[in-house]
Amino acid sequence: MPRPLDLPSLRRAYVAGELTPTALVDDVLDRSAALDDPAVWIHRLSRDALLAHARRVEARGPAAQPLYGVPFAIKDNIDLAGVPTTAACPEFGYTPAHSAPVVQRLLDAGAIPIGKTNLDQFATGLVGVRSPYGVPRNPFRADVIPGGSSSGSAVAVAAGLVSFSLGTDTAGSGRVPAGLNNLVGLKPTRGALSSRGVVPACRSLDCISVFALTCADAGEVAAVAEAYDAADPFGRPRPQSGHAWTGPLRIGVPPASQREFFGDAEAEQLFAEGVARAAGLGAHVVEVDFTVFREAAALLYQGPWVAERWAALRAFHAERADAFFPVTRSIIESAARLSAADAFDGFHRLAALVRRASEVWQKMDALLLPTAPRPYTLAEVAAEPLLLNSRLGTYTNFVNLLDLSAVAVPAGFRRDGIPWGVTFVAPAWRERELLALGACWHDDVGGPLGATRVPHAPSVSGGAIPTPGVRLAVVGAHLSGLPLNHQLTDRQARLVWSGTTAPEYRLYALPNTTPPKPGLVRVPGQGAAIALEVWELTPAAFGEFVAAVPPPLCIGTVTLAHGEQVKGFLCEPAALPGAEDITAHGGWRAYLAQRR
Repeated sequence: MPRPLDLPSLRRAYVAGELTPTALVDDVLDRSAALDDPAVWIHRLSRDALLAHARRVEARGPAAQPLYGVPFAIKDNIDLAGVPTTAACPEFGYTPAHSAPVVQRLLDAGAIPIGKTNLDQFATGLVGVRSPYGVPRNPFRADVIPGGSSSGSAVAVAAGLVSFSLGTDTAGSGRVPAGLNNLVGLKPTRGALSSRGVVPACRSLDCISVFALTCADAGEVAAVAEAYDAADPFGRPRPQSGHAWTGPLRIGVPPASQREFFGDAEAEQLFAEGVARAAGLGAHVVEVDFTVFREAAALLYQGPWVAERWAALRAFHAERADAFFPVTRSIIESAARLSAADAFDGFHRLAALVRRASEVWQKMDALLLPTAPRPYTLAEVAAEPLLLNSRLGTYTNFVNLLDLSAVAVPAGFRRDGIPWGVTFVAPAWRERELLALGACWHDDVGGPLGATRVPHAPSVSGGAIPTPGVRLAVVGAHLSGLPLNHQLTDRQARLVWSGTTAPEYRLYALPNTTPPKPGLVRVPGQGAAIALEVWELTPAAFGEFVAAVPPPLCIGTVTLAHGEQVKGFLCEPAALPGAEDITAHGGWRAYLAQRR
């Protein structure tokens, strides 16, 4: 059996000395060769280029890099410096001098980019077949579509070529392929992850998404990738106040009369079983009117938002209309007839739908939906490309228009061996809670990780939807990959954010501590921003953890860069005599790295 590539398995292999990032390069290349599916990649880095990345990662060491030696793939509408970006249109291709900010954050965290993956051209489609580079093969059934537009990104993770991948999601491109490939697909809140360095589809709606084998892995990647980008006009800082569900979790579902599976009785039955599963996990299931969400979904392609795709590509279309994939060209050109008045009509219609949807959200905390109403074969899509693509977006098209967050999770398999998936949807900025809910669900479903033979190992929920957790900021030996991090992971804590404190703290290397530890002290007006991670524990696990914190460290309140306040490690002032002020390094990892 190939080595598992989920993040905990990789870390264990590195810590045990069973693997190095440079050795991983040949392993990944061997996996890709064995898969023998050239349509997954548009551009895979050469062995020499991958080894150069791996050696840089090894030189910096695991202490400085939370994603040390983790292989990942990048959808080829997202920039990686020095590597062509084509958006699945060779004539459009260019070679960027700089990586997209999200990609750069992952590189800085030690992740290794294996290559750029195939997609529906210009991210226009949910089928995964609209590319001159071919169709990535669904690893479960070769005659079934892989889903799109992030087709190659999903297949690369499901087939065990990489640990995670980046996709984009405008109409469901980060969720539909997850459902068809037995993966987790995280669609963050619009603007939470920078969209600079992304070839736009609908620029005001586009999101970078994450495909991963588990919700925990997706959460770790998103925690590293997320950062407010003031240079991105659509970037948004995370609100200061946290979100937590209280009381029994209310999960909304459409009534049976509003569920649409386009004649697939098995899909209808599987979703009904999923509703029962949610109730069995402790949720209060409530039927809600799905009409407003269906009406919003129709706006994405039947309303003026398709003109936003035309706006992004009309200059290239004027020069090379012949370069477009035929179906993509017909969709893009259809928008040229829309007027400014049509756009304003659409904006006004959407505002009314947002208001109506807010009333529905008063009845529920999360919405449970099929990720896609049913799977389709390549032959079926070839016969009716526009109609079936539209059907695939039945439960996804509305999410970005209504400014919601979502996570697609595995839900088992159909009798024909094709994966079945569901999606949890919630208001903006609830992705952390959705990932916890998704982890609980995935634990209960079980099954293999992607299309590998590696079984999913339940580790989070204990068989019930978790209660709201306590968030804890760590700045030293408890950071990912460092000696005391196991004290968090052993208590099934989740990494939910990676960033800095507010600029009002100083950091000290404390003498005579084993393992070496820093001390964080708040000094208003004389401090700086200090790198940290925020982990979430259950109240019981938090209490157990705090009871074991030794002096001179203590647990107090730490203010994050965006103003949110969480519990965190602080240091008693009495411990500072003889300590080294390391504030200038900006964090414990950077300090450790310069000591190597």
